[in-house]
This record gives sequence, structure tokens and C-alpha cells, in this order.
Amino acid sequence: MGDLLPNIPRGECPALEDVIVCAGDPQGNVPLDGWAPPGAGDVKALEMHPDAPAVLLYTSGTTGFPKGTVLTHGNVVSNMFATVHHAGFTRQDRLALFLPLFHVFGQNFIMNAGFTACATLVLHRRFTPDRLLDSIQRDHISMLFGVPTIYTTLLNADLSTYDLSSIRYEFSAAATMPQEIARRWTERFGRPVYEGYGLTECSPFACYNHDLRHKFGSVGTAVENFELRIVDEMDHDVPLGTWGEIVIRGPGVMKGYWGNPADTAHALRNGWLHSGDTGLMDDEGYVFIVDRIKDMVNVAGFKVWPAEVEQVLYRHPAVQEAAVYGVPDPLKGEAVKAAVVLREGTRGTDEEILLYCRNRMAAYKVPASVEFVRDLPKSATGKILKRVLREEAARATRGDQIGNA
Repeated sequence: MGDLLPNIPRGECPALEDVIVCAGDPQGNVPLDGWAPPGAGDVKALEMHPDAPAVLLYTSGTTGFPKGTVLTHGNVVSNMFATVHHAGFTRQDRLALFLPLFHVFGQNFIMNAGFTACATLVLHRRFTPDRLLDSIQRDHISMLFGVPTIYTTLLNADLSTYDLSSIRYEFSAAATMPQEIARRWTERFGRPVYEGYGLTECSPFACYNHDLRHKFGSVGTAVENFELRIVDEMDHDVPLGTWGEIVIRGPGVMKGYWGNPADTAHALRNGWLHSGDTGLMDDEGYVFIVDRIKDMVNVAGFKVWPAEVEQVLYRHPAVQEAAVYGVPDPLKGEAVKAAVVLREGTRGTDEEILLYCRNRMAAYKVPASVEFVRDLPKSATGKILKRVLREEAARATRGDQIGNA
């Protein structure tokens, strides 16, 4: 986009030769339409070593500042073929692509895998419910991909005037799918929302639910050529059914973080990518994710996983979206707080929400407070940014302290 040109620090990039502007005023740069002669038929691919860097993609920054992830040609190619194999892309499929192409989900899992299968890509600049629903009907979309908040939004939209019969497959990744949302989708459309798990750091596809048997609430088993383990703080395997950190090994694992050897060494330890996600594995190798390790709330020594509380909140008939996170507490160290978006046309009070939680979970997991909001902060891919909520809560606490001084 031409209006993004001021964000390019040319003075810090002396080797930069060309900037290709895809839309808008190129301001003297090369427009995409003029970059290559229309209809050129003699473009040849270069032979690249599998370990040669291919792309620099940034992490979502849901728990901290985004890091540049160096993915090699081997990483990207392995992910493309694994996606086509497991998700079953075909040349007859038409894929809706509204996720940003600078993110690994949109770029690698959908676009590159779609190219590999010779499928048709129907591009949208961003997710807009009405435009997407019109496109599904008009363009006969057969495969739909999104993050959980996309499915939440669609479930709360009026779908009665749209013909969605062309869709044969739905897939969700990039964040934990609330079980209530998955259940409601299956009840409404008669199909499960297939789930995957991975990270920008592994290109991203590492786990899939599932080629043979879908297991509700799981992200499945390791994809071809990948291995997953659940380990403790000493990198020892934990017993099946026990929570621990998910670690990953396979051909999609990154080369490292750009210009960041310290974080690279921390993430790639003992030959395994350490995900920072907490999960468990059952006796069939299926993985269940509980939350990001950094999102865990320590309430007077008791561990509270926000996703577990959110699963309960999503079952409340008035709750459309929910985000649970930790805030400082002078007595307990941290307290649990919930930010809730109510469904249109419904009403709710914090007392009602808290009573609902008290009747369904241990007392220490119940939010200490509920805040009703119009919407939740999200990344460009639609992932809820809890770090923003934590930062806002911290600023409010500092403001109260100053006001009371």
C-alpha cells in the first residue's frame, strides 16, 4: 500500500534497492503492475539450498514484542506439502484467504499450500463478515480458514440470507478454540472445525486434528515428519495426561530469530523448539492445549490457566467473547480478571457472571472482577491480545496509586 511507504526506514536499509507498491500511489517507486511484463512466460525458478533463508516472518506478539523468524526454503516447502496432505487441498478447491499475507497462517498454510495443490485462492484484503459471506455464496468457496474469533463472529451473524452449501471444510488455528464455539459450529453445520497447532517458528504446521479420527477439544497429533513431546522445566518428559511445555522437532523448525541469538538459543534447546505453550498428550498421542505459559495467573501460589476459565465463560448464554488475564494484587500477587463482550440483544451483570463461574469452578479460579467491553484488542490475524489488556490494567493501577498518593 502506498500509504505505508513512510514506515520504511530507508536510511537504516542501505542495501534496499526496490520497493514494490501493490496498491495506491507508488510515489516514484515500482508499482506491482509494472514490476513484471504482463504475460511473461520465461520466468524460471532458481535452485536454492534447503537451508538457505527464504522469508522473514514476524511472530504475532500476543505475549511480547514480535520477533523476526527466519524460515528456510526447506522449512516452507515441507510445510506446504504437509498441509496439502493432511488438510486435503485439491485443485478443485476454492480457498477464502482474508488473513494477512505477512502472517505465517495466511502466507504459508493457506497461500503457499494452495499454490502447491493448484487450488483457487479468493483474496480479501481483510475479514469483513458481510463481504466474506457474499464471497462464499458468489465464488463457491469450499474451504474456510480462520482463527477462533472469526468463527465466533460468524456464529453471531445473521446467516439466514446466505447460501453456504459450497463449504466442505473449516479449519481453525493460531489460538485455542473455545469448546463451546466448536460445539455450536458443529451443531449448526454438521461438520467439525478441524484444528491445527503450530508456531511461526515451525512454519507453522506441527499438529493436526485429524486425518482419521477427529477428537473434540484436541489439536490432534504430530503431522508427517514432526515429533511433539510434553516436558517439564528440566526438559524431561512428563507422564501422559500431565501438563507440561510442548516442544517440537521437525523439518519446519526455523533457522532462528533475526539478529537475536539469545532468544534463538533459548527457543532452540537440546534439538527441540520450545513453544512456550502448556499442554498435555493422551495415550493416543493427541495433544490438548491449555494456554501460553506467560498467560498463567499465579493466585497466591495457585496456578490459574485463563483458557480454562474462558471455556466456562463461553458457555454463558450472554457471552460472545471473553478474555481472562492476570492483574497485580497486593495480597495474592495476582488476581484473575475477565473482559467480556456481550452478545447483541443480551444483558448481564458482573454479579451474574461471577455467580455462574462460582457454580462451575474452584473458588481460586473465579475472576475477582469482570469488565464489560465493546470489543477486545486483536492482532491483524484476529488473535486476542491479552498483553494489551494487562498493560491497560497496569496503567489504571498506577493511575489509582498516583491519585491516592
